Formats: sequence, structure tokens, C-alpha cells
Amino acid sequence: MIKKQTKTYSKKQIYKNLHPFVREWFENSFEDFTPAQKQSIPEIQKGKNILVSSPTGSGKTLTAFLSVINELTTLADKGELEDKVYCIYISPLKALDNDIERNLDTPLKEIEKIAGKPLNIRKSVRTGDTTQYQRNKMLKYPPHILITTPETLSILLVAPKFREKLSHVKYVIIDEIHSLAENKRGVHLSLSLERLQALIGGFVRIGLSATVSPLEEVARFLVGYEYGTERDCLLVDINYLKELDIEVISPVDDIVIADSEDTRLATYALLDDLIMEHKTSLIFTNTRSATERYVYNLKKLYGEHFNSNNIMAHHSSLSKELRLETEEKLKKGELKAVVSSTSLELGIDIGYIDLVILINSPKSVSRALQRIGRSGHRLHEKSKGRIIVTDRDELVECSVLLKNAKEGKIDNIKIPKNCLDVLSQHIYGMGIENPWDIDYAFDIIRKSYCYKDLSRDDYEDVLSYLAGEYVELEERYVYAKIWINYEENTFGKRGKLARMLYSTNIGTIPDHSAVIVKCDGEVIGKVEEDFMEKLKKGDSFVLGGRTYKFKYGKGMTINVSPASGPPSIPSWYSEQLPLAFDLAVDIQRFRYILDSKFQYGRSKEEIMEFLHDYLYVDDFAANSIYEYFNEQYLYAQIPHKQKLLVEYYTGFGGRKFVIFHSLFGRKTNDAIARAVAFLASDFNKRNITISITDNGFYLSSDGKMGALEALNRLNPQNFENILIKSLDKTETLASRFRHCAGRSLMTLRRYKGHEKSVGRQQVRGKILLKHIQEMDNNFPILKESRREATEDYMDIKNAKRVISWIDSGEMEIKTINTIIPTPFAFNLVSQGYLEVLHQDDKAEFTKRMHRAVLDKIKEEMDNQF
Repeated sequence: MIKKQTKTYSKKQIYKNLHPFVREWFENSFEDFTPAQKQSIPEIQKGKNILVSSPTGSGKTLTAFLSVINELTTLADKGELEDKVYCIYISPLKALDNDIERNLDTPLKEIEKIAGKPLNIRKSVRTGDTTQYQRNKMLKYPPHILITTPETLSILLVAPKFREKLSHVKYVIIDEIHSLAENKRGVHLSLSLERLQALIGGFVRIGLSATVSPLEEVARFLVGYEYGTERDCLLVDINYLKELDIEVISPVDDIVIADSEDTRLATYALLDDLIMEHKTSLIFTNTRSATERYVYNLKKLYGEHFNSNNIMAHHSSLSKELRLETEEKLKKGELKAVVSSTSLELGIDIGYIDLVILINSPKSVSRALQRIGRSGHRLHEKSKGRIIVTDRDELVECSVLLKNAKEGKIDNIKIPKNCLDVLSQHIYGMGIENPWDIDYAFDIIRKSYCYKDLSRDDYEDVLSYLAGEYVELEERYVYAKIWINYEENTFGKRGKLARMLYSTNIGTIPDHSAVIVKCDGEVIGKVEEDFMEKLKKGDSFVLGGRTYKFKYGKGMTINVSPASGPPSIPSWYSEQLPLAFDLAVDIQRFRYILDSKFQYGRSKEEIMEFLHDYLYVDDFAANSIYEYFNEQYLYAQIPHKQKLLVEYYTGFGGRKFVIFHSLFGRKTNDAIARAVAFLASDFNKRNITISITDNGFYLSSDGKMGALEALNRLNPQNFENILIKSLDKTETLASRFRHCAGRSLMTLRRYKGHEKSVGRQQVRGKILLKHIQEMDNNFPILKESRREATEDYMDIKNAKRVISWIDSGEMEIKTINTIIPTPFAFNLVSQGYLEVLHQDDKAEFTKRMHRAVLDKIKEEMDNQF
């Protein structure tokens, strides 16, 4: 049963159960226990599963480790500490692993000093980077605290000698559990934990999480199920303790009227002011290219304040060494600012940050809180954040996001379920461990929260695939990996290389084409393969905030030399963050309220007063939001949660646009847009272009499309089938299939020491996909590719909700015809025109449209009088 912890223990009560050495160390190091520790430590000592959700700096890590350290100290003092692993600590980041090892050094050394004798409590990091020498050493002297990643844990489960060392594990700590739960790495980990439980019979599960909702679901993910019922878990939720100082700010007084160059320069001036007013600032952009651009331009425009020694970039394409250098300089307080894409969202120890700046919308309340929570690292300090917006859609989005953040309303986490590719990988791993009874294995798998609803048919289809029962696949070099004895109802591994194949190919993160960048023989980072293809000798680009000149490329490596002068900023091809559905619905709700006020003829003063009270925004922001909605209202209609506005617009050259004002986030809109376009294209036999944003989508063609008719033909019953059909011959499905084929070991990324390039994997994936579609349209890995595309890449669940609202009449459809797009459509339409309007950027296009709309409104008002 999942229960919220209501009991708080006193310092005296906690001390009572601590070994004298540990008690003295704590007394010397801290004044008191944090609220998270007061609610958790005695419960962990009683052997209870626990999920601790609290902000950065609230003592989560020590909450998890203190009971472990106490038990190991007690055993060591009695001379009863054995050569086995007592605790496994799992994190999603290798950087976090190294942090934890360093942070454990201090308490263990100081406790040993107090003891006056060697306690010999060992801790070690085991990841894919661990050398063979270190691995052999761990076998001889296993760490009492093993620090590792989800992928390495599943490898250790099939390593016969090391498996023995795990036979008495008492504690498993999962850090940053919120970031694992929402993707396939978490699905993979949940099965590893059930396999470990089946191996050793049970252990205390401790989850450490940032702000996330619903906490109960993350707890179920942590503890899993026993006999169809969720295991017990205590929830410790301390998120209300940290005060938030968050503001949404614009670099200019009027976002629409301001010149794009003025806005750009004002943004850098605002950044310079904010950074100089604080000791250390952490700046988040949403893409790696923006990260590089901001570091470069701050150094260029404000060279008197910023140089390579006090401002640095941090993102996943930089080499490990450069990222580590940035983290170390941050910890020592040597940096004025660090600009990051997403790589510093999680809890790496980066020292003291007093301001977090978000450039543009973080797209979800939980992500905003996680990022801003990196500031004010000490327990009772405020988390201080500023969100800079440069466009009216983002101003509205971030204002509602700010309201939700201040009121503690967080968007819901989405945990993937029944992933058949991850299941294939684990069944293969289980077969390598030892032969399994088919029914018993099914029961173990269904103890994972991610597989509690797995159907017997899907399970048996995966077994059939792994056993090579789809004989046509052998023609495509996909061979059996397990044997099945149906008489004895058992399965096991097939082939002498099974363990090697498994260990070198497991994991859930797909290979992406990355090219290594070297300067004077030293690796400085990576760029995308597509980017390398565009480079000519002499081109310069930015990486790690420094400019380099391209010399030559060889294989998957390019060689560069340091350069100066203006660069050609790289395109990183990274996916944009999608707007969370829950936040999107709240923005729709806000639109509805504002539309009602306009309908009832409320004055500007009344509406401005409402905006101040409702959104916590300043005068400039409130005025911009008012004018934006007023223009939309006077020119057309305001779409909202009860009204879907469909706008017919004819653009340059007579091209037709049908714009759907469906503010539900990119993932939901993607699903609806594809289904509508598929039906419209199929019915009218013409090519249709789609463009999608978080705020809506449009269909475009040279002639009649019948888009609204297509939307009206959709209902909750036929939607999924139509969406799957729309995907069948697309690059989206081909890409998802390649990833799923890799995870399910249909295609091996590594074989006998040879690595297959991403290019070869892509070609092989496409050949296999075509073959499987002809062979069996319900093949488990094809089924999983479709599930991943529709549920993870898109959001079919919420798309169906929207379709049901339309189908039931809860959301009515209103249509309008426009000569100039409505203000709410500017960003969407400009996205489709940018390639045509080379001389204008998006802001200039929007400004011209804005002036045209104002002229049209004035003309209509003049006609009325």
C-alpha cells in the first residue's frame, strides 16, 4: 500500500538508533536533521520502502545513505563486515555516480577517524567505463556500496561471479527516479529490480525524486507489485518548504513592436545585468545550438565581463573532460555563468548557484521547478529564477506556467508501459542467468509496474520471436537467441556467445550519428553527422563556447584548429521540448476566462486587474497579454477549451491553409494532425503538407483538402487505427523501428568487437521493416515500434481525449475565413513561410502580419461608425 508519511521523528529519536561513531560525526557536521531526514531515516532502518521527493539541497542523498553508513559502521566495529555488496546506488548519470563516490569519502573517512581504527568500508563505481583491472579488483574485494547505472546493473545480473556478490543486497537507492521513470531506461531498470528481487528475495527500495506528480505513481514504479497488489511504500513529500522567487520578464516593453535586432541586443543586455548582479548564474536554453550561441555572443558583446575562464557551455555533445572541467570550476566558484541545454537539470553537485535563468519556455511546470531548484542550494534559501520571453505565445505560456508553479500545480509524469523491445532484452538476459519456467518468468515480469498489465499473448509472441519461430527472419540474419522446451515449459539461452552479445548490446538509448571533433589530437566534443556533411574547408563553428576552423574530415572524425571571428553556428538537429498536455489545458482554461470577459464587455482596467491577480505578472506583461487577446477577439474569435477554431487562409501563390487552433502541445497535435491529413489525403487524392506547433497545426495544399470533413470522420473508436495506418510508410515509423530492433537485439550494434555504424543500422532497419510488414503485421517488435511512435513520440491518449470532446460536442468547432492570419496563427503560419521569406526572420514576418491585422480592425471599426 502507498501511504503518505505523516510522522516526524526528533533528533533525539534518530540519535537513539545511530552507532556512536556515526552520531558523533553527524553532531560535528550538522546542526540538525532536515525535514526529509526526520521523516525517513528511522523508517529506512525499519526496512520500509520509501520515496523521498524534495528540492535540491534538502539532504535527500544523506537521507538515503545514513542508514546504510550506520549499518556498515556497526558491522565493521564488530568485525562482522563481509566481502559482499550491501547497498546498490543507481543513477541515470555517470557524473552523478562519481559525485556520490566523492561525497561518501568525507563521512567514511571522518567516521573512521572518530573510531580510531580502520573500518575498511568500501565503495566503488561500476559503469561501462570501468577498466578490466578495476572489475577484477571488485570481484576480489567487492564494494560494500556499489554505485552504478541501470544498464550496468542488468549486465551484473548475468555475470556469474559478480551475481554471487549481490546475493545479500539489503538496500537499493535510485536517484533522480523522476527522470528515469518517464522513459525506457526506467522500464529497463524496473525489470532489473524484479530480477534482482527474484534472485535474492527482497531489499529496501529507496527512491529520490525532484518535484514530480503524481508521486503515488512514481512510488508504484519504484516498488512494483506482489500478487497483483502494489508493494508497501511510504511517501515523503517536502516540496512546499522551499520558497520560490520566480518572475517572467521580457527584454523589451512591447514584444510585437520591437525590432528583432533590438530584441536580440536587449536580451543580451538583460542577461548581462542579471549575471553581474549575482555571484553565479546558471542559464538554461532548450537546445545545444542556443547554448553555444549565448556563450559566444555574451563573450563577443560584453568582453569586459565574460571570457573563456568565467563563462562556459555545458551540454551532452561536449567531451566528458570539458563537462567535468566546467563542473569543477562551478564548484570552486570560479565561473560567473554556465549556459546549459538540459545536461545540468539533474542533481550533479555543481556548488552554489544564486540565480537560474530560463531562456524561453521550459514547456512544463515540473521542468521549470527542477531547473530553478538548482539555485539556492542550501536548505532554507529561496530558489530564484527568471524566465526570459521574446514572443507573445511564450509570454502567455510562461505566465500560466508561473501561476501553476507558485500554486504547486505540476503536470503529470507519463511512464511507458508494456515495451516489448525492452522485454525481449530482459527475457534474453534471464535465459542467460539460468533456464526459467515460462509461467514463473511471466509472474516475475508482471511484478514490474511497467508490465503489470502485460498480456500473455504479447509475452508469448516475444518468446516466439526470441526462439526463432519466425523462420523467415533467418533469411535476414536474425537468429534465435533462446530455446524453448514446451513439454517442460522452460526456456534458456542459445549459443556460446550469448553473454557477450547481451553485455555489448544492451541498453535503451539508441545510437545517434555523432562525429568526434578533435583539435590538436585532443577530443573536444561531438557534432551531428548531418552537420559534418555541410562543412567545407575553412568553415568555422562554435563548440564549447570557443570557435574552431574546419580542416578536414576522416571517417567519423573531423579535425579543427582554434579560430577567431564570426562563426557559422551549428544546427544540432535536437528535438524541441514539447509543451506538457496538462499545462496546455490550463492555458486553454485561461483563454476561456479571458474570452468570457471580452464577451461581457469588461473594460481594459478590469481585465488588467484580473491578469495581475490571476497570473502574478507585471504591468508590461499584463498589457502585452491584454493587447494580444484583444486583437484576436476583435479580428476573429478566441479559441479555448470549449471552442476549436478552424481558420481557412489562402497564402502566397494561392496556396490553401487550414489552421487548427488546438493548443494541446506538440505531441498531441502531431497525432491529430497526422490522422486528419491521412484521411483528407486519402479521400481527395492529393499531397498535403503538415506543420505542427504546441499551439496548433495546419494542413496545406494547392487545392481543396476537406480537412474539416476529415476531422469530423474521426472518433475515439477509429482514431488509433487511422493513426497507425498514417504511420506505415513514414520515416517516423522507420526510425522508431530501428531503435526498437536495436533494443530487442534483432539488429546488433556490436558483434565480436566490431561496431556497426548508425548508417548501416538505418539501412538494415529499413530492409527488416519492409520484410516484417509483408511477413506479419502483428510482429511484436513492429507492434512496439507503433506503440512507441503513438504513445511516447506522440501522445495518442490525450489526442483521443480531444477527439472525444469534439465527438461529444463538449468542444464545438467554429470556422472562419481570413485574408491575413489571426494573431494566434502568426507563429504557426510563419513557420511554413520562413523558407520563402529569406530576407525576413520570424519576428519581422509576425510584425508585418500584426500591422496588417491592426489596420483591418481599424477599417472594420471605422465602417461600423
